[in-house]
Amino acid sequence: MDKYTFSTHPKAEAKSVISGPNYRFTVLTDRLVRYEWAEDGNFEDRASTFAINRNLPVPDFRIIDNAGLEIITEHFHLSYDKERFSPDGMVAHLNARTTKYGTAWRFGIPATMNLGGTARTLDLCDGRCDMGHGILSKEGFAVVDDSKSMLFDGHGFVAGRLPGDRIDGYLFAYGRDYKAAIKALYAISGKQPIVPRYALGNWWSRYYPYHQDEYVRLMREFRTRDIPMSVAVLDMDWHLVSDERVPHAGWTGYTWNRKLFPDPKAFRQQIHDLDLKITLNDHPHNGVHSHEDSYEEMAKFIGHDTKDKTPILFDPTNPKFMEAFLCILHRKLEAEACDFWWIDWQQGSYSKIPGIDPMWLLNHFQYLDDGRDGKVPLILSRYAGPGSHRYPVGFSGDTLVTWASLEFQPEFTATASNIGYGWWSHDIGGHIHGSRDDELVTRWVQLGVFSPIMRLHSSVSRWMSKEPWLYRSESASAMTKFLQVRHRLVPYLYTHNAVGSADDEPIIQPMYWSYPYQEEAYSVPNQFFFGPELVVVPIVQPRHRQTDLASAKAWLPPLGRHVDIFTGTVYDGDREMTLYRSLQEYPVLAHEGSIIPLDMDEVPRNGCLNPTGLQMLIVVGRDGQYKLLEDTRDDSSHADQQIHRTQRVSEFQFTQSEGRLTAKVNRRLWSFRFLSITSVPKDLKIMINETEQTELAKIQGTEYPDVPSLFIQCPPGPSDEYTITIDLGSNPQMSVIDHQPRLEQMILDYQIEFKMKNRLWGIVEQYEKRPLHVTLGNLMALGYDEAIVGPIAELLLADSRAARARE
Repeated sequence: MDKYTFSTHPKAEAKSVISGPNYRFTVLTDRLVRYEWAEDGNFEDRASTFAINRNLPVPDFRIIDNAGLEIITEHFHLSYDKERFSPDGMVAHLNARTTKYGTAWRFGIPATMNLGGTARTLDLCDGRCDMGHGILSKEGFAVVDDSKSMLFDGHGFVAGRLPGDRIDGYLFAYGRDYKAAIKALYAISGKQPIVPRYALGNWWSRYYPYHQDEYVRLMREFRTRDIPMSVAVLDMDWHLVSDERVPHAGWTGYTWNRKLFPDPKAFRQQIHDLDLKITLNDHPHNGVHSHEDSYEEMAKFIGHDTKDKTPILFDPTNPKFMEAFLCILHRKLEAEACDFWWIDWQQGSYSKIPGIDPMWLLNHFQYLDDGRDGKVPLILSRYAGPGSHRYPVGFSGDTLVTWASLEFQPEFTATASNIGYGWWSHDIGGHIHGSRDDELVTRWVQLGVFSPIMRLHSSVSRWMSKEPWLYRSESASAMTKFLQVRHRLVPYLYTHNAVGSADDEPIIQPMYWSYPYQEEAYSVPNQFFFGPELVVVPIVQPRHRQTDLASAKAWLPPLGRHVDIFTGTVYDGDREMTLYRSLQEYPVLAHEGSIIPLDMDEVPRNGCLNPTGLQMLIVVGRDGQYKLLEDTRDDSSHADQQIHRTQRVSEFQFTQSEGRLTAKVNRRLWSFRFLSITSVPKDLKIMINETEQTELAKIQGTEYPDVPSLFIQCPPGPSDEYTITIDLGSNPQMSVIDHQPRLEQMILDYQIEFKMKNRLWGIVEQYEKRPLHVTLGNLMALGYDEAIVGPIAELLLADSRAARARE
């Protein structure tokens, strides 16, 4: 197993360590300390599942060592009585105002203000579940208890903890500097890896016994209907399940069901020709029985007696078994039709060696094995505890098809970042139980588009499959549109995938990471940053029957104005409000200074390849910059994954005072959409290198019902690398949008009495003639339900410039 040795630096610098007969403290940073108690005085210097790098620079600290021990840094002051750790004997204070009352941390006292982490599974959760603890807390302290985790032996395998009375914990004392705490987590626990580009597209998954021809036809049907896909998931029925040769329940299997897959290699070729990758589901707990194709070869390798056809039991604590499991059993299937594995372990955390969790072993070794020969590795598996972020991506389990499940899922996904776990894959649309609800599935698909991984999934039930065309026309069109949006977003997703790995920034972040001292940021647990440019406000409640609009509470952070990328509506920032959207819309807001890359093709290709043309969304109002990153291996789906990786960079700089966008790009098609600028600036100038090309560019201003924006498509560049400069004129601003046409269509669609429509429209018509407070007073005085007046008030109050323009 030496080939599975990976880089760790578990032994801390000697100058960071303070120790006694039974205790040891390691000051890892000026806000992070490891504390250990060992009754026998033997401390642990091997890497654990949580901590693989303790060899950090020695921070500034001082100690007072008398009858007790005090450790003092710029940020915290810890005192300890040199006895076995206890709430009375070990306490720490922050040297900063973190909470109103300056709460101290005491060992062993349950935290009350921890902001949560994540859970191993959402199996059968109908709504909320316990998300455990992360490393962020409003009181400023958080703890990771590492006392019982699995260890790495430094020679490619694992080991259990030493027996006896032992405590091994990490105290994060970062106050409300949440992003610094996450960087410290990644520093000791390993960075979150980059996922391959194809993982960022739409996955098709269903627990269903497909015949290989049927599966290929389905993937072609998606393509015919202009729905791009990137990953083809085969749930457990690819192998023998109920065949008479199978002596168990059939969940585990490693022999192709030839009735369904008579030619796996041909299937692989057909799927690859569609630019899709294949993942196979593996429930490994029942081991390898005598009917399996690889039984004899595995048995010979590990020295297993086959005389009585005794099954090879699943034993991940046996290095010889794990080597055979990966290099014989899995490798043979990979050569036939498997690009990466879906590890579906559900049998708990027990093994022959106490403290060694089979889930950890499967995730760790399968991920390392998948990354052989320079390949960008990927697995789909379950969360096993702190440190699991090193093995993306997570499978959250069998979700119930209910609004309660949808309502909890965005918070669950965002909160997982509090333990560094940034790559959740959910059963989008739900897996089991519940009832048919086209609106629910549509809203779930829209959330999935703005989730780390977008994997449609359903059960074998003929009524639950997630093909968009099986739903009512309004849902089918919305689902199709947003699945196309997902693939258009891949340039943005891949850039933040790469940048986030390097800079320790998960793509999804709770609002309070950036605004830890604003209580409004904690009041919207479902809302999140999707990369630094986009704020997503998930819709998790059904529409109002009379308006056909759904609502979501939002807090718009203090980043200047925001614009909805799907409607062009401009909003003032630093405010709370309720947003209303039809089934075809979803509130995704970009703030001033944002630059967002999209695939130019409104119907992108399968496979998430680097696009042949890009469209950049620009939000004026503040300076902005963006570096678009691409791996040249993703230019072709048939490229050799072992070729040298070259990172291609395109740079964009917007200077607000000059109204100038400068783009250093490579040869391909480029277009630019300046959101909510509805007219062409009279002095607009477009340069390619030093030559003006304004007359050759395609230029158009659009208004409702299109997304209000200024569209510019540039002519092709003269060389492989060149510079595009677009001058809008000094200090450009987003237009003040006339919402009357949108409001007229909205009121037209209301299912209410005509006299109510007349009263509402009368207020809208008089909007520009009356002070805002009079308009709002008249609107509220109608006495109609909030669901009816709220959508109108939203648009009238969206942009304060509209009211000022009338004064």
